[in-house]
Amino acid sequence: MINKLSSISKNAKIGKNFTIDPFSIIHDNVEIGDNCWIGSNVTIFSGARIGNNCKIFPGAVISGAPQDLKFSNGNTLAIIGDNTIIREYVTINRGTLATKKTIIGSNCFIMAYCHIAHDCEIGANCIIANAVNIAGHVIIGNDVTIGGMTAIKQFTKIGAYSMVSGGSLVRKDIPPYIKVAKEPLKFLGINIVGLKRKLFSKKEIEIIKNIYRKIYENGQNISDAINNIPEKNNLNDIEKNIINFIKNSQQGIIKN
Repeated sequence: MINKLSSISKNAKIGKNFTIDPFSIIHDNVEIGDNCWIGSNVTIFSGARIGNNCKIFPGAVISGAPQDLKFSNGNTLAIIGDNTIIREYVTINRGTLATKKTIIGSNCFIMAYCHIAHDCEIGANCIIANAVNIAGHVIIGNDVTIGGMTAIKQFTKIGAYSMVSGGSLVRKDIPPYIKVAKEPLKFLGINIVGLKRKLFSKKEIEIIKNIYRKIYENGQNISDAINNIPEKNNLNDIEKNIINFIKNSQQGIIKN
């Protein structure tokens, strides 16, 4: 069902059982899956690839050109997974030639006035609250929650299952499974509530607590703490995930 007051390119590919409300514009080279609802005054530019069962609320702008002075109309994409909700006035820019795509995972909830810049990669099941601003090339893992009014610096990484307090300034990488807040941003402990909601076992939560106790609470700097973790060759997958994230950080990670 397409309202006659909308403008839909004949070259756009749209699935079954969809609704497009008045005054929305869908450009060439757009693909939209089944069972989607596009609210009024939505603009979807070339390069958008939107999955099934998505809802895009009024005023959103999807796959706009990157806000990068080096960009010159390359053939790049903005990919949005299934079951994702994009609220009012969200802007999601497509990729630059650096990666050629911006990716939003499935089952995400992106609240009003968020901006997601070029070449970002956001995992599945993420909740990004109102007016979060995410600069280019940011990578966010699965099941991350970001509080409203947060600003995230370019090239930053945020690990899976972490929680960022509202109003934060994210200048360093945030390892997985933890919660962070204050200014400058600090480690506040592990994200116990979030982990329980995602059905982590008591044993798994205790493992996460113990390794972060060694990393953050022993008075050493983080590099020394990682190097001094005993039996590094016998670590389980959760411990390896945490240590590899920290070792591979290019921005440095947040402090205690």
